[in-house]
Amino acid sequence: MRRAAALLACVCLCLFWPTQASAAERGPVGWASTGPGTTGGADGTTWTVDTRAELKEALANHGDPTASKVIRVVGDIDGHEADDGSLLGEQDYAPGYDLGKYMSCFGEDGAVWSDTRHDYCKQQRQLRQTGSNKEKAQIQLTVPSNTTLVGVGRDARLLGVFLTVNTGTNIIVRNLHLEAPVDHFTTWSPGDGTRGSWNARFDAMTVITGENIWVDHCTFTDGRFPDREAPLGFHGERVQRHDGLLDIEDGSDFITVSDSRFADHDKAILIGSGDGRGDRDRGHLKVTFVRNLFTDIVQRGPRVRFGQVHVVNNVYRGRADGTLYALGVGVESSVFSERNVFSYRRGASSLAVADYGGEHFRDTGSWFNGRPARLNAVASGLGLTDDVGWDPADVYDYRPLTSRSAVEHHVLRHAGAGRPDA
Repeated sequence: MRRAAALLACVCLCLFWPTQASAAERGPVGWASTGPGTTGGADGTTWTVDTRAELKEALANHGDPTASKVIRVVGDIDGHEADDGSLLGEQDYAPGYDLGKYMSCFGEDGAVWSDTRHDYCKQQRQLRQTGSNKEKAQIQLTVPSNTTLVGVGRDARLLGVFLTVNTGTNIIVRNLHLEAPVDHFTTWSPGDGTRGSWNARFDAMTVITGENIWVDHCTFTDGRFPDREAPLGFHGERVQRHDGLLDIEDGSDFITVSDSRFADHDKAILIGSGDGRGDRDRGHLKVTFVRNLFTDIVQRGPRVRFGQVHVVNNVYRGRADGTLYALGVGVESSVFSERNVFSYRRGASSLAVADYGGEHFRDTGSWFNGRPARLNAVASGLGLTDDVGWDPADVYDYRPLTSRSAVEHHVLRHAGAGRPDA
C-alpha cells in the first residue's frame, strides 16, 4: 500500500515538474536564443533560499557572483525583511516623513514646491530623499551573470523586491510571482504633463545593460497594494506608488519574455529609457514577447524605443474604458506584431497600437474582439509604415500558433507562475 501511495505521489509530481524542466531543456524562443544562447546557471552550484538574507547570500555566491549557479526560491521572500526577520516600513526608513505634509508644501493645487510654505517643508523634502535611498538600498537585489533564479512549486513569491540586472549576461528568471514594490517616497512632479504627475522609483524587475536574458513563466502584479487603494493625491486622483512591472533599458539585448502574466497595473513594460538615449540604445534592445497574458493593463504592453521587438501569440484583455493602448511605438523602434489576441469589450482596434514618436510597425494576423484586427491600417492612420526592416523568421526559428482559439487556449492555460508548461 505504501509503495502504491509513493508511486502515485511520484506520478503526480512528474505531471507538473518535468514539464517545467523540459522548458529549460528546450531553451528560449526568440532573441534570447541568439548568439551564445541563454542557459543561466545550469550545472553550477545550487542554492535553496526562503529569506531575503539567504537570497542575497546566494546571489553573492561565496564571493564569486558570476560563477554558474541555480537559486531555488521557496515560499515568500519580502524585500523589506531585515536580517533579524522583522519587516521594515516607511517610518523605519525616514522617521517623521508624512505624505500629507509633503503634498502640502506644493500648495493646494500641487503647482509649485516651496521650502518655506510651511516650517516643516525643508525637513520633509530631505526625509523623502533619504528615505527613498534607504528603501532602495534595502529592497534592491541584483542578479549577476550566469544565474538561474527559479521558484519552487506554485507559490514562490518575491514581495516588494526591486529585482535588477546590471550588466549581467546569461540569466534565467522562472516560475516566480513578482509583486511590484510600493515606493513609500514617490515624487510629485508638477511639470510632468498638463497637471503634474507622480513618479515612483522602483520596478518589479529592471534590466540595465543586460544580455541574453530569459524571463519565463513569471507573474508580475501590484499584488497586495493596487494603486486603486492608494491614498488620494492632487486633483482627486490616487497617488502613484508603483513604477513599471518590467523595464529593459540602456543597451540591453537578446531578451525573451515568455509564458508570463502581467496584470492589474498602469505602466507595465518600458523598453528604452528615453528618447534622447540613442547613444546607448540604438542598435540594441532586441526583445521577444511570446505567449504572455496581459490583463487589465492600462498601457505599455510594451512601449518601445529604438528596439527591434517581436510580439507574438500574446493575449490582451481588459476594459476599453480603462485602457490607453497595448503596443506603444516609440522613437526609432521597429515593432513586429504577429498573431496576437486583443479583447476589449466595446473597444476600438485603435486600443491595440499607439504612436509615441515612432515610424515602423507591422502586424500579421492579429485579432481584435474575435475579428481580424487590421492593425496595419490602424498604424497607417497614425502615420506609421509597415516596413519595419526586419523579419523574426530571418533571425531565429519559431513556430507561432496560427489560430485565435489556439493562442487563447495556450496562453490562458499556461501563462504565469505555477502553471504547467506546454
